[in-house]
Amino acid sequence: MVDRAEAARRGLLHRLATTVCRDPAGRYLVYRRPPSAPRFAGLYDVMVGGAVAVGEGYAEAAARELAEELGVLVPVRPVARFLVRGALCPYWLGLHEAVITTGVRPDPAEVAWCGWMTAAELERHTAAHPYVPDGLLALARYRAAAGAP
Repeated sequence: MVDRAEAARRGLLHRLATTVCRDPAGRYLVYRRPPSAPRFAGLYDVMVGGAVAVGEGYAEAAARELAEELGVLVPVRPVARFLVRGALCPYWLGLHEAVITTGVRPDPAEVAWCGWMTAAELERHTAAHPYVPDGLLALARYRAAAGAP
């Protein structure tokens, strides 16, 4: 087994779990990656997540990543699982959604800025700012599968 960085460096297929976070009003959580991030430094994203560990399920990994990156403990709902021919390498993506009803406590090593946006605000923001390309792909899949704006 190799870690995510090694899998990406060697172009090996691996598993990632991500979550689209919404609030009770339906707004999307958007964040900017820190300038020190090893991948996609300084870009915006709507997918919170990371690698699925050996023996770990997608939903378990998605919930763990939310706790690590945003400081929230919330249930996640699986939305879709699909193969991504990613910007860096191919991977299986387990896509989830979560409703966050409490404040977030972002890890500054993972999140430089975050905020909530309506679907219309998100559309304008994605047109005007650089986003992680795979995150935009996953957002489109999420909207189609979940019937979300």
